[in-house]
Amino acid sequence: MSGAAPTEAASAGRLAIPAQQQQFLAFDFGSKRTGVASGNRLLGQASPVTTIQAEGAEARFAAVQQLLAQWQPQALVIGVPYHPDGAAHENTARALKFGRQLRGRFGLPVYEVDERYTTTEALALGAKDADAAAACIILDQFLRSLA
Repeated sequence: MSGAAPTEAASAGRLAIPAQQQQFLAFDFGSKRTGVASGNRLLGQASPVTTIQAEGAEARFAAVQQLLAQWQPQALVIGVPYHPDGAAHENTARALKFGRQLRGRFGLPVYEVDERYTTTEALALGAKDADAAAACIILDQFLRSLA
């Protein structure tokens, strides 16, 4: 995770939300599928939302924009994959780029969470939508870090 917990909206034109009521959307980024979960600080837990299956960046960001309009989060959380030893790899760079693009396009704070083994954990738990379940695990990790 990078940065401190958000305490108010990123843009000056947005109303500040009390910290305990902050809403988050989390993403388990993949080149073919991107899992999405939603959660807030009040409940301190996440729920799977959907998996975006979009061809190309523009289609993916159009789907993200629809989700942002629906859920109205104050910040975003992305899972960043690493090798088991903590070393970065090709997908690490892709996930970080996705986070920068989210920040640039939508003007919201973006927080990073180490997402090693989240898809494996989601599958082990019997998730029907492993990508959305992995995003849920990522967001749960983030929410626990705020406590």
